[in-house]
Amino acid sequence: MKILFLTQYFPPEVGAPQNRIYELAKLLVKRGHEVTVLTGMPNYPAYEIFDGYKGKIIHKEEMEGIKVVRTWLYVTKNTGFIPRLMNYFSFTFSSVLLGSFLVGRQDIVITESPPLFLGASGYILSKLKRAKFIFNVSDLWPESAVKLGVLKNQLLIRLSTWLEEFSYRKSQLITGQTQGIIDDIERRGYKHTFLLTNGTDTKFFTPENRSEELRKEWNISDKFAVVYAGIIGIAQGLDIILEAADLLKENRKIQFLLIGEGPEKKRLMEKADKMGLTNISFIPLQEKKKMPKIIASMDATIVPLKRLELFKGALPSKMFEALASELPIILAVEGEAQRLIERSGGGICVEPENAKEVAEAVLKLANHPDFAKQLGKNGRQFVKEYYDREVIVKRLEEKLIDLVKRGV
Repeated sequence: MKILFLTQYFPPEVGAPQNRIYELAKLLVKRGHEVTVLTGMPNYPAYEIFDGYKGKIIHKEEMEGIKVVRTWLYVTKNTGFIPRLMNYFSFTFSSVLLGSFLVGRQDIVITESPPLFLGASGYILSKLKRAKFIFNVSDLWPESAVKLGVLKNQLLIRLSTWLEEFSYRKSQLITGQTQGIIDDIERRGYKHTFLLTNGTDTKFFTPENRSEELRKEWNISDKFAVVYAGIIGIAQGLDIILEAADLLKENRKIQFLLIGEGPEKKRLMEKADKMGLTNISFIPLQEKKKMPKIIASMDATIVPLKRLELFKGALPSKMFEALASELPIILAVEGEAQRLIERSGGGICVEPENAKEVAEAVLKLANHPDFAKQLGKNGRQFVKEYYDREVIVKRLEEKLIDLVKRGV
């Protein structure tokens, strides 16, 4: 099959959607399919075009057998509402206007949302290329943006809701990252759904990647290192980590690390400084290829989200990488993620936004290393059985082949 992924975000950017689409594309190539990714010039999360891509309208490259076609988009560090819309709409238009000439005939067009506006682009491209239109929902938008307070303009909310429904109606298949997303879509009457969960490469993320040299470099050789690695944004509610660090600041053997970039990082760094926290380190965004070593070199990880009804259907991708690395998880998320961790036996579940429970869980793991080790072993066994990406891609491939054969 000829498969086109339409996504605004793709490596060398780092992040959950970037990693997931890259791994899916790579494994589909490995299974003999011709895969093209139509994406923007890399700029996330610093909102600055990466070196090697600056000043370009079009850029073509190949990554592990994947044909990557990049088109221009408007980029600014201004995080205001209008600049963000300009960023989204610029790629929405360039992906169609330029991509329609740069991308050949396709059998499948898989469109990533958010940004939701790409639904229109994906549909147009699928018609131009006479391909099946698949709409992949990794976050329910505009619902999530409204509940987080990011989207308040009523006209734009109505427009976004119309576009969401349009994308569902016009797609031959709607894929969703979690059962919660699938359930929400099906409640609206759309039954042509397929659960395409996050997962991980269990050969890439392993406990054998642990590096004492890295621990020494980061001054955690003699510490119980608790990491959060990912986007430092609003949804994660990362104040909980600072508050837990404050509760444990007298314990010199515990160190918290926040790795990554995002809109909340500056505020959190200033807050940690005002609180006088020396037991928390802010580490810059790291290259994707370094992450297996970094994750495996930690002693535990915290995976938090704000306490919102919306997030009860979330499955943060960072959970799977930690589980595969035998890293015990402290999960501060309700709902689907909580049920997964409880099934896996790979971590401790605490109440979202409850710093006291996070601190108690950290102490329990730090003081009982055999318990922490067993959680890690449980987690890796579970993720190998249910969330290995090769298993997930095989199921997706079967669904796509069936769609193409049936011609619906």
